[in-house]
Amino acid sequence: MQQKTITVVIDQDGNASVDLNGFAGQGCEKTLRDFQGPDRVIRQQRKAESYDQLRQSAERSLRQGS
Repeated sequence: MQQKTITVVIDQDGNASVDLNGFAGQGCEKTLRDFQGPDRVIRQQRKAESYDQLRQSAERSLRQGS
């Protein structure tokens, strides 16, 4: 099992950022929501690995449909 790491950084102005490593799919999104709580998101940026997983999932779906 891949190790999961959560890094939270709070700058001098009180702005926080959360970096999740080792999470995938809906598990990543749920974990982020849990950390977010009632705070609002100003910017969300997916990592390249996220797009790779989405692409692989789409390719599997296409193959199964053929």
